[in-house]
Amino acid sequence: MSPDLSSEDLRVVAAAIGGAGRQVTGELEATLITSGRSNLTYAITDGASRWILRTPPRVGRTPSAHDVARELRVTAALAATDVPVAAPVVLVEDETAIGIPFTVVDFVDGTAVQTQAQLDGFDDRELGDVVTSLVSTLATLHRVSPVAVGLEGFGRPDGYAERQLRRWSRQWETVGAGELGPLAAEVASRLEAAVPEQRATSVVHGDYRIDNTILARDGAGDWRVAAVVDWELSTLGDPVADVAMMCAYRHPTFDLIVGGPSAWTSDRLPSAASLAGAYEGAGGVPLADWDFHLALAYYKVAVIAAGIDHRARAGAASGAGFSTAGQTVEPYLCLALATVGASA
Repeated sequence: MSPDLSSEDLRVVAAAIGGAGRQVTGELEATLITSGRSNLTYAITDGASRWILRTPPRVGRTPSAHDVARELRVTAALAATDVPVAAPVVLVEDETAIGIPFTVVDFVDGTAVQTQAQLDGFDDRELGDVVTSLVSTLATLHRVSPVAVGLEGFGRPDGYAERQLRRWSRQWETVGAGELGPLAAEVASRLEAAVPEQRATSVVHGDYRIDNTILARDGAGDWRVAAVVDWELSTLGDPVADVAMMCAYRHPTFDLIVGGPSAWTSDRLPSAASLAGAYEGAGGVPLADWDFHLALAYYKVAVIAAGIDHRARAGAASGAGFSTAGQTVEPYLCLALATVGASA
């Protein structure tokens, strides 16, 4: 049993699953999937069926983050589209149930690729299939009409870059390290002066990369994305920004956030520029104002890393990366500063 979930907590979760019309045949067992740096992910089973349980951290939560209800809403809306997601089961927002809100979705059988060692289990042809599926899945997401799937109220359709800049700057005020304040302020100021016109609106994932997907072989034996997971940052926004976030994570500094050589920083994968080009080739939107969006993405990763460090200092550390994430904040801020300069 996970130390974060008591037997009583799991009985409450089982009752919620049963109340949603799914049969639970015995006591639940939970295993923490340790890759999470924000919301926590557990594999749960009654011995016959498997599900995935998502909760926010119990301590060190920051404003506007860790929204498991948001995750379930978007995956429920996308379940009938060509975007692969885990089927939603139940949302419990009442924090008195187990002390925190939680969601349960169906278990998707497949492979989670988080480390370079795991990525090395794929040969070059298989890895090519994976990359093709990754970029085409993101392009497919961006072609979904929010209105058609009932997500017209999921976020404001315009002004995404301005809202993101304000949101992450406020987040910085909560979690940022004092000595880096002037650098962060300079980045934010230059970004504010360079905000471009938004040319398209779509559902955006906000945190898209290989380790936020489940991979599986299709009927022909080719590797594909079986499910996109970790939707807590999703909203309506500029799809170019979504592609930029995917590319910002390709920088080697990201390894310090996850605490080891990550799959997404592997030199076996295409460069950020190649990924961006492959996305356009897969039918994605034209990547207008690319330098600005990449700079904003670097800034956001810096704030995310500062948030992980903030939770570690608050006593919420759990797993690799918490002791090193703070070391990435300054490099990512510097990347943002250099890149927004290129957009001027």
